[in-house]
Parts: sequence; structure tokens; C-alpha cells
Amino acid sequence: MEQNDQSILQVRNLHVEVKTKEGLSTLVQDINFGIEKGKILGIVGESGSGKTVTSMSILQLHDKKSMNISGSITLHGRELNGLDSKEMRSIRGKDIAFIMQNPMNAFTPVFTIGHQFVETIKSHSSLTNKEAKELAINVMRSVNLPEPDKLLKKYPFQLSGGMLQRVMIAMAACLNPSVIIADEPTTALDPYNQLSVLRLLDKIRREYGTSILLISHDLGVIAEMADEVIVMQQGRIIEAANVFGIFDNPQHDYTKKLLRTRPSLYFQKQPYTYKL
Repeated sequence: MEQNDQSILQVRNLHVEVKTKEGLSTLVQDINFGIEKGKILGIVGESGSGKTVTSMSILQLHDKKSMNISGSITLHGRELNGLDSKEMRSIRGKDIAFIMQNPMNAFTPVFTIGHQFVETIKSHSSLTNKEAKELAINVMRSVNLPEPDKLLKKYPFQLSGGMLQRVMIAMAACLNPSVIIADEPTTALDPYNQLSVLRLLDKIRREYGTSILLISHDLGVIAEMADEVIVMQQGRIIEAANVFGIFDNPQHDYTKKLLRTRPSLYFQKQPYTYKL
């Protein structure tokens, strides 16, 4: 996939190895891609293909004692690979936000949604408690979450998986990050909530110009959302093209196999009226 000066996030020659008793084992190799402002890059592949390893490398969340990460990962030209934990904590959440597949894992069960939302905002800004709460309510309202002031008083277990996922997306978007990494954001949801989450991500991209790295094993999800697509298998990129090229003229046998089994969500990218 071509990289250019317009890419917000660039990954060049990423190579990740894990240390084992038998020596080093390669997890991903020769990974190259870039994401432009306001674009959605989809990474698709079966479990174990290297999708999540790649995203964790960008976020610098691997255990450096057991993993070797080489290559270049830049955000707005700033090298991320090798930054210390303190520097990366200042970047994660503010410049790069992360949405995981199981929203329950993103929240601490003993604190309210509001407490966790406000603390997330305050950790990356100089806002007061009151200002952070107002921002949280405004962001939740902008993404069509009902009665955000009441939602902030609830605990994670009091919300459904679909609602929690939408709250997590609101938290990810609240500081207007340059990039959102969404790792299988719809896997644990029913079809209705899948559509709700995908529409919400598309709304954020369109309105805020956020670049999104969308990771999925499901080509149906990728087809509905992505501008560019990377197909991974066994730790390598085996095919990369714009979404029309992948679906209209796939080159690799593995991509053709995935296409034969893909579902469809009948999602439209045009402006829509969001209904709860």
C-alpha cells in the first residue's frame, strides 16, 4: 500500500518477534501502510493473522521484555516505536484512541461511567471536574446517546453491551484524537448494535475528520466501512488495495476465500437519521 506525505499514521517495515524458550518467533513482518486524515483503513484476516499484534505495536502496548519490535511507527511525523511508557501514556487516549472488542473490559466495574469518563478527560487536559463532565455530556449527546447526564451516574454492569460500546466510542472521540484504532468493535454485538456502532464510527470520521484503523475478521464489516483494505495472513500483508479493488478484483486466493464467506450488513454511508 502506498504511503505519502498526507498520511497521519505511517507504519514502515514493522517486524515483531516474541521471545520463547526455543528462541525468537516472528509474529508479524514487513508491515507497511499509511492512513490519511479522515480515512478508514480496514485490516482483515482470520484469528492469528497478526491484526491485533500490529495494532498493539502502534499503541506500544507489548511487553518489551518479551517482545522485539523493529521498524518505524510515526504519528504526524513523530516516531512512536521506542518511546518510554510515560510519553506513550500522554499519546494514548489523546492522539490515538483505542476501542476494544469487549467493552466490559474497558471499564472498571466499581466506578461509575461518569467517574471513568471524567478521569479520562482530565488525564489528558487541564479541565476541571465540572468542565470535564460538561464535555462528556456534550460528546455523548453529539453521538446520540440518550440522557447522558443519567448515563454518567450508572455503573458499567447496568448498561447493555451495545450501549457500553457506544459510551466507549464517545470516550475515544471526546478529545478529538487524530486516529482511532477499533479492534473488532462489533464482534460481541448483535446485528442491530453492530450497525449502530459502525454508523457511529462513520459519523465521527465524517464530522471530526478522524482517521480510523478498523480491524476485523469480517469482510462484511470492512466492505461497509473502509476506504482502503489490507488483508493479512500468517503475520504478513498478502494484499492491499482500495475497497473496490479488493472486492471487485481480488488477487490472492486467500482474499477470494474470505469474499466467498462474507456476510452483508446493508449499511449505507450516506447521511442518515439516527434512531434509538
